[in-house]
Amino acid sequence: MLHVTNGDHAVTQLRAAGIEGDVLPWRDVLHDGPVPDGLSEEELRAVRADFIAGDGSAARETIQREFAERDASLERFRDHDEVVLWFEHDLYDQLQLLQLLDWFSGRPLGRTRLTQVASDQYLGLMEPDEMRRRFAGREPVRPEQIALGREAWAAFRAPDPRALERLIARGDAALRPLPFLRAALRRHLEELPDTRSGLSRIERQALEAIAAGAAPLREVYPAAHHRREDAIYLGDSSFANYLEALSGEETPLVTFDDGSRVRRSAGDDDRAFWERRVVLTDAGRAVLAGAEDRVRLLGIDRWLGGVHLYGHEVPWRWDGERVRTAD
Repeated sequence: MLHVTNGDHAVTQLRAAGIEGDVLPWRDVLHDGPVPDGLSEEELRAVRADFIAGDGSAARETIQREFAERDASLERFRDHDEVVLWFEHDLYDQLQLLQLLDWFSGRPLGRTRLTQVASDQYLGLMEPDEMRRRFAGREPVRPEQIALGREAWAAFRAPDPRALERLIARGDAALRPLPFLRAALRRHLEELPDTRSGLSRIERQALEAIAAGAAPLREVYPAAHHRREDAIYLGDSSFANYLEALSGEETPLVTFDDGSRVRRSAGDDDRAFWERRVVLTDAGRAVLAGAEDRVRLLGIDRWLGGVHLYGHEVPWRWDGERVRTAD
């Protein structure tokens, strides 16, 4: 039996629950960085490795090797009588699930059963008894789920975010095969710059948390994310990267309280970084109030799946209910 799940915390819990089988963690943070369409699996691995290596946390060759080993393990799925997909309801997990459903859509299963544990609770926090109960209640992955996963994965990788909007607009009945998908994809679209300030949702929540009072980054992170999201999905490294982007060279919106830009460097003490206090600049307060625009002030270079937002003007904005083309 092969278990495929969202990361190392879930692996630990599966082992603690005594659930037998090989476990393959799916570690890629797909809501960060490029996931463009039109690439082979090998080409996509290379694009993802380039992006992840960009922050200096690991060498590109190491990341690419890990991805290749992961995919080789998955290719051997027919060595197992069953493959179990363990994924939660949040954006991080739902995107990984889409990638896997798309992957299996192009491969005959043979004698291998494909099953799933679709959880509205966080696997990494689940008690062993609950893990065993969820495992006993796993369900077969149905053809309509694979078809919807393939369609949604293609929409996520499309260069135009309206592909996802059209999918979501089909309503709950059309998306019922994957019950957590609609909320996750809408949350993804909320990361487009908004029409009022140019901030994405997480950027706005971060500035609002800082505006409530200068605080260490370790407190800003949960105030901006854990207390504001229906489904927690964002890791601390991603959050730090977003704050670094808001601390631009010419017109930073946020700085450390000594006026220096928010930056992490390889080899820095990570604990010391999260203890530092951050404040809004005058520009940050103006953007938060809607008097200035984050994209026009700072520029942007960010991928949302297949959508590349670049420069001081972007072709799409989020208006709170739908994607709008920029005027």
